[in-house]
Amino acid sequence: MSDAWRAIPSAPEPGSRICLEAEVTGPVLGCDLGGFPVLLVRSAGGLRAYVNACPHQHLPLDWRSSGILSPDGVSLRCSNHDARFDASTGEGTGGYGAGCALIPVPIEIRGGEVIVAQG
Repeated sequence: MSDAWRAIPSAPEPGSRICLEAEVTGPVLGCDLGGFPVLLVRSAGGLRAYVNACPHQHLPLDWRSSGILSPDGVSLRCSNHDARFDASTGEGTGGYGAGCALIPVPIEIRGGEVIVAQG
């Protein structure tokens, strides 16, 4: 996994709490960690986290709608300009997402909490 998320000025320290695992009740959950936007995605590949910023214009993927995960749980769609990404890898798959990728954030579940992992 890339450490690109650490280059973002507001990046949290490893060990920072994102939320309780029980709070991830839907397929996606946007969280703000002191100005660092995280998107948690529960799909067929398990629970993943990405920086919640579309590489196309750096707007949150769920800015206009939280319904950004496809019904089959395979792809994410930016609600702003229809950029599409693989939900398990973050790789761009279509539209303005082609040739781009979401920035993954390493996470782990510890004591019922979703936390930022070392990576």
